[in-house]
Amino acid sequence: MAEANPNSRLEAFSDGVFAIALTLLIIDVKLPATESIRSTSDFWRALQHITPSIFAFILSFGIILITWVNHHAALKLVNKSTASFIYANGFLLLTVVFTPFPTSLLGEFLLTDYAAPAVVLYDSVIALQAVGWILLTRAALTNQLTKDEASTVTMRESLRSGYFAFWLYSLLAIIALWFPLAIAIITTLSWIIWLVISLRRKHA
Repeated sequence: MAEANPNSRLEAFSDGVFAIALTLLIIDVKLPATESIRSTSDFWRALQHITPSIFAFILSFGIILITWVNHHAALKLVNKSTASFIYANGFLLLTVVFTPFPTSLLGEFLLTDYAAPAVVLYDSVIALQAVGWILLTRAALTNQLTKDEASTVTMRESLRSGYFAFWLYSLLAIIALWFPLAIAIITTLSWIIWLVISLRRKHA
């Protein structure tokens, strides 16, 4: 008997990777071991010191969550698979799993004189994630994996979004060399927009 959903194992594996990446984000959100807390005011100041880490955690959690929602929708558009599609999916997952590392750097250095490399790396990883989307959608379209014409149209829209995201975050990564804090804000706003777009889409 043919498998009802030939991509069920791929989707289950991907869901597990997304879940692990989301969990890893919280590991670095903690008070430094060297923080001296002898009063309630000291405790509040310590919490204030990790505010950038909390911001970075929330931002990355949102990015990975939006990526998971769109990834789930993309897999619903295809009814078969190929090696190139599976490996493209693997590359996308690689960028997702790598996200906790730049998130940690962003939280630690965002409000310091060393913010530029952290923001550059953060937006560069997002640009690489867009490359993952490009590879995934191109593999689906090139190998004619989509269910029907409507699914093909939606996949082409995702491909265009992938190219747009790649150029956007590549440009932001470059500008972050000079204006890291401003780029961090713009990056956050851009993902709020992506969230609104995702919410307006009809996912299967």
